[in-house]
Amino acid sequence: MMTKNEIFGYAPDKKYDTLVAYFSMEFAIDQALKLYSGGLGFLAGSHLRSAYELKQNLLAIGMLWKYGYYDQGRDGNALMKPEFIEKQYSFLQDTGIIFAVPIHDAPVLVKAYLLKPETFGSAPLFLLSTDIPENDEQSRTITRQLYDPNETTRIAQSIVLGIGGAMLLDILKIEPAVYHMNEGHSLPLNFYLYAKYNNLNEVKKRVVFTTHTPEMAGNEEHDYALLKEMSFFYHMQEHEVKSILGLDGDRLNYTLAALKFARKANGVSKLHGDVARKMWGSNPGICEITAITNAQNKSYWKDDKLEQAITTDDDQGITTRKKEMKRLLFKAVADQCGKLFSADIITIVWARRFAGYKRADLMMRDWDRFITLIENKNYPVQVIWAGKPYPEDYSSIDLFNQIISKVKPFANCAVLTGYELALSALLKKGADVWLNNPRMYREASGTSGMTAAMNGAVNVSLPDGWVPEFAKDKENSFVIKPADDKLPVEEKDTLEARNLMDTLENTVLPMYYHNHAKWITVIKSAATDVVPAFEAGRMADEYYEKMYRI
Repeated sequence: MMTKNEIFGYAPDKKYDTLVAYFSMEFAIDQALKLYSGGLGFLAGSHLRSAYELKQNLLAIGMLWKYGYYDQGRDGNALMKPEFIEKQYSFLQDTGIIFAVPIHDAPVLVKAYLLKPETFGSAPLFLLSTDIPENDEQSRTITRQLYDPNETTRIAQSIVLGIGGAMLLDILKIEPAVYHMNEGHSLPLNFYLYAKYNNLNEVKKRVVFTTHTPEMAGNEEHDYALLKEMSFFYHMQEHEVKSILGLDGDRLNYTLAALKFARKANGVSKLHGDVARKMWGSNPGICEITAITNAQNKSYWKDDKLEQAITTDDDQGITTRKKEMKRLLFKAVADQCGKLFSADIITIVWARRFAGYKRADLMMRDWDRFITLIENKNYPVQVIWAGKPYPEDYSSIDLFNQIISKVKPFANCAVLTGYELALSALLKKGADVWLNNPRMYREASGTSGMTAAMNGAVNVSLPDGWVPEFAKDKENSFVIKPADDKLPVEEKDTLEARNLMDTLENTVLPMYYHNHAKWITVIKSAATDVVPAFEAGRMADEYYEKMYRI
């Protein structure tokens, strides 16, 4: 059996002596390990990297997805199509541990692998797989695709993560002081712990919860009867679950149940903490909801040459390095789209998980004005879009492909596929403007803008998520004026599209082309202001201070 020393490979700092088990459905740690879909994974990956740098007493539990999330390919017309390709990871350690998790009242065998800390510089991460020869075909499919569209498969994934992860820790004879649920996917963990301790307060003492979803529809829920049938509650009956948690109705909401099981919970920005308290605060028996703003690991994301130029106040060095990084990005543009971009032209990038509320096409809402922007000879621009829609979100895939079709005729507009860690880094380093224009209060944090600021890309953003904690308009970023909250959605979209274009045309472009010294000052201010406040070392430390220590 593996010892704790063998798992960690380092002695945890005594400052972080509380042992924490961190459960997440996705982790973005390295381009070579495709276990993530978007921001939740990017956040979890940065958390593990900073936990390793700080030598925290934290290990993680995740899932080994055979096909990852999906690969973003193109069809014969260069439109996006999802592809599911088997992944191989020779760098994972086979622990030799196989154990049974009850699903549908039948044993499903789970195999545990370990991503050792020294491989990518992260806290130890155990990855669970059911795709082994000992299982039947249906059981093997559980860990094949992140966020499988089939309802029962999704439920089984949560059972493997939550109950399977807790069982693995017991097998290893590791008893965490704290179990941290990063989102509600690992909720079955709590039913396993209740069976172990037979007391809700004993579970609460050990569990903390982070919620990332500021939309009620985005918080997963299923029928109690189906969950019971699938052994989601471990050894508990439906009426026991409702009685212990003070719940009723026919469907169990994962977030609400997690808030009742946890000792403490947090939103992922100050604004999101407020939103979460308004969403859930009227429910009796929920825990305190505080806020710990998300952050990103600088040592992974930064460009060393640009950082040196910023640190030494070398304006010419900043300009030179920024153009070099733009040229690296433009090689990807040329490769994918056959378009040659110029490092002398301001480059606007919209890149993030592709969902409707993020409004990738907001610039295009007034098409005539968009054409005027991209054909302006006095202030030439280049625009790049990238992002991954959920493979079953056909409206978002359709929007992605509409943008591809609309901008195909324009030599200065491109849509890139393959939005994973490597392309994300290229885009942040090569962008001049990092555009963020979600519908207000729908973006819990929006951490991509943090790593953009670390790499000389200036945020142009609505004041949602983390942005109000960072943005100083025209000093370290450019803030798009939001519309009145009381207006209908369509009217807000129209007004905010107008405000976005006003910001670009009247402030951003003139400064870039006519007052570049000021532009460089904005870059330097952003890079200075984003660290340490939005660097993951601060976040990892704050979790210990606010959430883990009892």
